[in-house]
Amino acid sequence: MGRLSHRLDPCFYFNRMKRGRVNIAAKCQSFSPAQSRAKRQRTGQGVSASQSHVHDWGNLPHHIVLHIFQYLSLVDRARASSVCRCWNDVFHIPELWRRFEFELNQPATSYLRSTHPDLIQQIIKRHAQHLQYVSFKVDSCTESAEAACNILSQLVNCTIKTLGLISTARPSFMNVSQSHFVSALTVVFVNSKSLSSIKIDDTPVDDPSLKVLVANNSDTLKLLKMSSCPHVSPAGILCVADQCHGLRELALNYHLLSDELLLALSSEKHVHLEHLRIDVVSENPGQTQFHSIKKSSWDALIRHSPQVNIVMYFFLYEEEFEPFFCEETPVTHLYFGRAVSKDMLGRIGLNCPRLVELVVCANGLEPLDEELIRIAERCKSLTAIGLGECEVTCSGFMEFVKMCGGRLSQLSIMEEVLIPDNSYSMEQIHSEVSKHLGRIWFPDMMPTW
Repeated sequence: MGRLSHRLDPCFYFNRMKRGRVNIAAKCQSFSPAQSRAKRQRTGQGVSASQSHVHDWGNLPHHIVLHIFQYLSLVDRARASSVCRCWNDVFHIPELWRRFEFELNQPATSYLRSTHPDLIQQIIKRHAQHLQYVSFKVDSCTESAEAACNILSQLVNCTIKTLGLISTARPSFMNVSQSHFVSALTVVFVNSKSLSSIKIDDTPVDDPSLKVLVANNSDTLKLLKMSSCPHVSPAGILCVADQCHGLRELALNYHLLSDELLLALSSEKHVHLEHLRIDVVSENPGQTQFHSIKKSSWDALIRHSPQVNIVMYFFLYEEEFEPFFCEETPVTHLYFGRAVSKDMLGRIGLNCPRLVELVVCANGLEPLDEELIRIAERCKSLTAIGLGECEVTCSGFMEFVKMCGGRLSQLSIMEEVLIPDNSYSMEQIHSEVSKHLGRIWFPDMMPTW
């Protein structure tokens, strides 16, 4: 295996070629002209035969060049394609163009490199039909998002399987004209016919464009991520769930979640859902009304998809948590990006028996001993927890660790969270927690989530 692996290294061929040329030159210099003629007469071979032992760059087998090209960046591949006609042919092999990321950045506002316009046009003309896994990464400028839409509108001969629209800063796609965005996206939805994965978070996609998606890709769609899409209604996402029975992963905002949607995902025709992500976001405290989901709807989903991961991200103010976790909720992963009350954490301990991971970025100045112990008692699947700006006594923390034991694969607690008491000092905490976890453990100096 060692002998083979070094032959797949690009440097092996380049260095071999260089060594071959140096050796030939050295041998030629060691003979006088008369000796060289005598040697040719004895062997019946000319200089051209000697040079045949030197590896010719243009005669490397296509599959070797293709393998080398797969390790090169696009810019380096483009430069290498100018070496010879053979390498240029390999440069255009469809296999190299199945996966492509368009990077669209404005030089005046971004230091990131952008895909050259000439290359974009070459891709559209020669390789649009080869593209299968495509993503667009744009900066915060509206011009970059508009350029992405212009490219999408030209992919009329594509067979794209995965599509991702990514804003590296603020969601610039939201600044594009909705009609322009929807028109460009519809081109891909209509022509691809085999889309399996779509990530269109923070975009102006709407209900009619989702209907076009369903009409052309209902048999193949498996993943749909569309958080923060304000023009989509609960009816629009319900249409997707009703028709795309192969959907396995779904990410959306809480306002799109409904009892009807959960029941549609639980129908006999639908495959088992594997991952459901729900973002619960409030920008203006007191201005957003959050509805409740019936326990019977959650139960139907779990009966149909017992292994589903239900992930919820909360960015709410304390007074907005009232509708949540009043009844048993089958959430598995909980992340609180803002302060959450003791009462809310107490409800989690009572009503989230499937909880696997919990991250609390902030709570306040009241110790969470009782809440953590209740979570350890009731959440038997809990394997990861992270606490930021909270307070827990060392005794309460140790009780929590003892109850969870070695099942805690991730325990991220800021050192400032722990309050020393009469039972444990900070030095004792290190050794005692390590003993119960079965590995060396120390508090974190900064958050790791």
